[in-house]
Amino acid sequence: MDFPKDLFKNNHYAILGLGKNGIAASQRLLQMGATIQVWDDQPKARQQIPEKLKPHLAPFKNLENFNALILSPGIPHFLPKPHPVAELARLNSIPIFSDAEILYQAIKKSGSRARFVAITGTNGKSTTTVLLNHILTEAKITSVAGGNLGPASLSLPYLEDDGVYILEMSSYMLERLSSFKADIACLLNITPDHIERHGDMKGYVQAKYHIFDHQNQQDMAVIGIEDDYCKSITKRLVQNDIPVKKISGKKDINADFWVDQHLLQDKKGIIADLNQASLLPGQHNAQNAAAATAMALALGVARQQIAESLNSFNGLAHRQRPVATINSVTFINDSKATNADATSKALTCYNKIVWIAGGLAKAKGIDDLAPYFSKIKFALLIGKDAPLLAKTLDRYHVHYQIVHTLDQAVPLAFAFAKQHHIHTVILSPACASFDQFDNFEERGNVFIQLVKQLETSFRQTLND
Repeated sequence: MDFPKDLFKNNHYAILGLGKNGIAASQRLLQMGATIQVWDDQPKARQQIPEKLKPHLAPFKNLENFNALILSPGIPHFLPKPHPVAELARLNSIPIFSDAEILYQAIKKSGSRARFVAITGTNGKSTTTVLLNHILTEAKITSVAGGNLGPASLSLPYLEDDGVYILEMSSYMLERLSSFKADIACLLNITPDHIERHGDMKGYVQAKYHIFDHQNQQDMAVIGIEDDYCKSITKRLVQNDIPVKKISGKKDINADFWVDQHLLQDKKGIIADLNQASLLPGQHNAQNAAAATAMALALGVARQQIAESLNSFNGLAHRQRPVATINSVTFINDSKATNADATSKALTCYNKIVWIAGGLAKAKGIDDLAPYFSKIKFALLIGKDAPLLAKTLDRYHVHYQIVHTLDQAVPLAFAFAKQHHIHTVILSPACASFDQFDNFEERGNVFIQLVKQLETSFRQTLND
């Protein structure tokens, strides 16, 4: 079965931003009988839209008679400055939605009783989303995963009563929900990020809290308890009588699911040995595994099945993925680490390293990485904010070189590692990628390509 073709008949939607989310929303709404008007401020994006959307392409002069504005996640509706169309929507009392809200409305309106799992957190949400989907798939439970990590929410297929939607939700998506209610809502952690979009930490935390909107005693909240923000939210949820499962990647007497000496366990006993899950390294992935396990159990998966699925998980692209080992030097791609907290998770897992970092720095730069600087024997700094990162490294007497680009950094990293008998080179930028790349995926793919070229060149040298 597919979405009913008259589900949104007589509804009129404005769609701003024609990236993957906007295109998927436009196509799905047309399939469900809605009328749409679409626009993107970038001429290149407008030129690349599918032919069947071109008749609906027009700039927004007013928003009269629209049911809602669907705004791509990257377009601000409030801070740092609202997009003019978002401002127009506010003036006309037109609701601004994310595509996840429209998916939820469509499923409920169709009569399907498919369940919704929503997952957020400053770090770890993509891995946890894909991991949970892997566990459910292995258990023969019908599920699809999407949202922030892709595919877009409205590109996901129609699921009937036995299906489970697993949606990764960014703070941008969460603040544009209205009726959405997760059967299981998961908040992994909160550390400073996206402050320019939320004004301050209070605004960012409030955006994350929206994942629990409308939950009641029949639902479940899964929440990490390793930071003070989440601990405070946990108390609030308990006061509101929401069933809560507390999770931690380390031993914690207050947790319902925790990891101690690599053993993932709950109050009934040991569930899995994470030493057997080779692509879930570090305490941060222990927390991800604990969260996915708590949710999988709630969805009816057996404990033994969960353990087997954790062991067979193939990991996620650009998250601490080994690329190649060249002359005893292993190159690790952690391009997804777009802030210092994410990079700290990677640095915890290694000892002597050559570190490639840089791009567009977040508000606090890399100051919070100071406890890990002793592991860094040499840093190669790329991107716009390389000089800013260099100032921090200077204060801590970390040896570095500003090289600006990855194609300069990779061979220099290899040369230094060989000379000084260092066995790990890691790209873990601690910065956003938009100064040099479209996204962290492109940055990671360029890194992989450069490492593969280096590997080929090294082999040719050996054969000559």
